[in-house]
Amino acid sequence: MLQTLIYFFMGLSLSMDTFSLSLSIGTTLPSTKQIINTSLIVGLFHFIMPFLGSMIGNIFSNALFVKTNYITFAIFSVLALQMYLNKNKEEKKDILNIFSILLFAFSVSLDSFSVGIAFGITRESTIIAGIIFSIISSLFTYYGLKLGRFLTEKYQEKTVYLGIFLMLLIAFKYLLFT
Repeated sequence: MLQTLIYFFMGLSLSMDTFSLSLSIGTTLPSTKQIINTSLIVGLFHFIMPFLGSMIGNIFSNALFVKTNYITFAIFSVLALQMYLNKNKEEKKDILNIFSILLFAFSVSLDSFSVGIAFGITRESTIIAGIIFSIISSLFTYYGLKLGRFLTEKYQEKTVYLGIFLMLLIAFKYLLFT
């Protein structure tokens, strides 16, 4: 029971960036279908990535800890640029195409991959952790996208720029502080 609670709090911490980035992407007015698909794919990635990390284990851990922050910075910067370029209302639906959803899901689940590496080293159970990470990240993604969409519908264009700013802020956080 205690281990499940630990996995729950780990899942919450791993999903914080997912929520803030979903809030940011939600300002592009995604459809309900896009919100559901994105939430499910992010959840799937948060389930799979700890397993992949666990399989890698200790072999590549040093190399991955050095490079993931640069990868994450680049991905979030590209997403912010894409949001800026698609800020016109007619083009907003293009931001959550399948490529962007997969890129987003991959980038927000990189930390789950790193946790999976630690699980591989310590022989922790990745099944329960993966399920918990998946559920929490799916919910955080869903509610972040919905809240971002709601704020944009209420406050219009201002929230798109706020979303772009948040995306860049988080990108630089990964570059400078991770």
